[in-house]
Amino acid sequence: MRPISFISAFGLLLLLLPPMTHAHKPSDSYLWIQEDQETLVLRWDIALRDLEPVLGIDINKDRQITWGELKANRATIYHYVLSHLNISQGDQNCQRIPQGLQVEQHSDGRYAVLRIHLNCPQTSSAPLNLSYTLFADIDPSHRGIILDQRSDKAAGPFVLGPDHQQRILDSSSHSSIALFLDYVTEGIWHIWIGLDHILFIVVLLLPAVLLFQKQQWKPAERFSTSLINLTKVVTAFTIAHSLTLSMAALAWVNPSSRLIESGIALSIIFAAWNNLHPWFNQSRWKLAFAFGLLHGFGFAAVLADLGLSSESLALSLLGFNIGVETGQLVILLFLFPLAFRLRNKHYYPGWILQRGSLAAASVAFIWLIERGANQNFSQAEFSLLSLLVFLSIFLIFTKATSGQVPRAVPLKTAP
Repeated sequence: MRPISFISAFGLLLLLLPPMTHAHKPSDSYLWIQEDQETLVLRWDIALRDLEPVLGIDINKDRQITWGELKANRATIYHYVLSHLNISQGDQNCQRIPQGLQVEQHSDGRYAVLRIHLNCPQTSSAPLNLSYTLFADIDPSHRGIILDQRSDKAAGPFVLGPDHQQRILDSSSHSSIALFLDYVTEGIWHIWIGLDHILFIVVLLLPAVLLFQKQQWKPAERFSTSLINLTKVVTAFTIAHSLTLSMAALAWVNPSSRLIESGIALSIIFAAWNNLHPWFNQSRWKLAFAFGLLHGFGFAAVLADLGLSSESLALSLLGFNIGVETGQLVILLFLFPLAFRLRNKHYYPGWILQRGSLAAASVAFIWLIERGANQNFSQAEFSLLSLLVFLSIFLIFTKATSGQVPRAVPLKTAP
């Protein structure tokens, strides 16, 4: 593939990628249903960054939503969100009465806090039927995370989204198995839509089918050799992110979300550069472990903001972690045999490994800018900036390493 063809393909890919390419973390809102003197109260926390693109509440377009701008849009916010949430008992709807609007800082940014009184036809402990469609038409990654706190033993958290919009809440009984399976599914979904996590895994996978000897990339002769290399990397990454996921979800540590998200972007840049200049060659597992600690904090953001009981947290954490590992394994089972099959092709080390790593570093560099400055570029801005960064890095790398880039030595007989 000629350089101009690769550059054109990379630019087209960036334009076609969905908006989540530059999201900080998957979009979530949090709903708590509580009982206050025999009156049901719903607290609903929604990220300001999710409301802004839909409602345009940043009136002066300075990318900073003030309290004044939020108050000015109070009626608009309530009208929009309540049109996407229906709560009923039996065949009769509950009357939803807006009570207030506040702002609260979550682990990943500022959220609008809406308080809503629910006048329902039956007793407060009767089952509630929820229908949730918030952002379903514009963001398939969005989830509503619900905790039913009407009894001493809270039920949930339960997850609603575009693919699962209905839920019956019964405060008198709930299944621990159902909760566990909910979070296994959520963990799988979280890794599949977490493009930064996927990109880090892919960047670590690319050199696993090669051997770096005497400043040359050589295709691994045996599948087992490559599999052992990959297993070391994946095991180190899994252990590391499981540790920090548990620590953050249990609130033992609470690092800055901006710092963690920026660190995840930086981990992709570092891993990509290691593919170009293999500092960590036989010990890529150490790199995976070190940065896996950061990724674990990123995984924990969903659970950390809920304030779960110890029992619910243990089940959610276990299910979520298993789901993340399952989703990660599915990706590797698909990509690893493909990479091994292509490892002896003349274009693998130059175009797939090196140019692919440059492309990954370019996207991660824009993520680093976004997350460090706590700003989101538009899709067009993101695509253009990533392409410009790629061109710059490509030219600098080509000039600086002319005649020194590790080259590939093909196998005499490809298996």
